[in-house]
Amino acid sequence: MAKRTELGNNMLKIQHISAFSSGPDGGNPAGVVICDALPEPAVMQKVAAKVGYSETVFAAPEGDAWRVRYFAPEVEVDFCGHATIALGAALARHAGPGLFTLDINRARITVEGHSSDTSWGAAFQSPPTRSGPVAAATLTEALDIFGLSPDGLDPRIPPAVAHGGGDHLILALKDREALREMKYDFARAQALADREGYITFNLVYAETAQLFHARNPFPLGGVVEDPATGAAAAALAGYLRDIDWPHQGRVTIRQGEDMGVPSRLITEITPERGASIRVTGVARSIREPQEIED
Repeated sequence: MAKRTELGNNMLKIQHISAFSSGPDGGNPAGVVICDALPEPAVMQKVAAKVGYSETVFAAPEGDAWRVRYFAPEVEVDFCGHATIALGAALARHAGPGLFTLDINRARITVEGHSSDTSWGAAFQSPPTRSGPVAAATLTEALDIFGLSPDGLDPRIPPAVAHGGGDHLILALKDREALREMKYDFARAQALADREGYITFNLVYAETAQLFHARNPFPLGGVVEDPATGAAAAALAGYLRDIDWPHQGRVTIRQGEDMGVPSRLITEITPERGASIRVTGVARSIREPQEIED
């Protein structure tokens, strides 16, 4: 059971915040729970399933930081970018704008939240990044799942497994229309993601060197597609740095447009390989806070 929160024993306050919004209907919804102490994992998993978003984030003060855990409807994940943006925005209203230290499952990161009458949002520094090649058999399986052929891939951005707090399989397409028409076998993708530990499949198209379009299936968490994925954005940006892509220190990612949920993610890339990526997004409240018994 959670300790007493501002709502009393056995009650959790769920904030519903859309992160990386681009316009009044954009962004990826996240549940945000700020409490005195984290509930038991089984309780957090149950609450996340009840909320139904791709992730719900739970945060409680611990020492000089906030202890943070992320739950999808079906599984806990070590890091979630859009939920971190939502949390940073919520903390800015809870404790005032500023920089917050977050202890997530496998790293210590920061999020900087801001809140004013004219803007609301946050920017996080991702866990360290890294990338590597995809095994040939795994790539063949992934392409078959998505109905793609090797000829449809952008040779400038080879397939890779990129990490920015979790592993993401990157498939860069050379045709925007192919990305728009994306479809896949959910059950097979879920099995592959579970076997290989892929948090998402990150299908992207480079319109320019500094503007990408992305689609992010998340079958590992029981979600067909996310409209905005900060962790995948950090992983992609780290990979672009690894292959010496001409990013000029900044890449904007437009995601969710093909779902009718426009989202905008801004990544800032330092020259140091493996270093954290800064990811910035706007937040908006999508409904009144909800009380759920834990």
